[in-house]
Amino acid sequence: MAASVASSFFFDDEPAGDRGMAAMDACALCAKPLAREKDIFMYRGDTPFCSDECRHKQIRDDAVCERHAARRLRPYSSVPESLLGQPVSGEVSVGS
Repeated sequence: MAASVASSFFFDDEPAGDRGMAAMDACALCAKPLAREKDIFMYRGDTPFCSDECRHKQIRDDAVCERHAARRLRPYSSVPESLLGQPVSGEVSVGS
């Protein structure tokens, strides 16, 4: 019985075609098939990548998308863009 447990692989128990779940048979970025004897690099819980390089490229791409989304919201902000990201001092100037 121990031999069958040791030889099972987590891909074998995955339901086929389950929507909303990343396919665990190919890299999410380059679509290279994931080999059972190789490391799989995960990102955001359930997204597999064939290499650390593919995973980091996806992380960089996601960061760029998030920055672009934040910029689209900035025109509605009353804070000047030059002050965004700067630490807040907590001091308030009061006129007399």
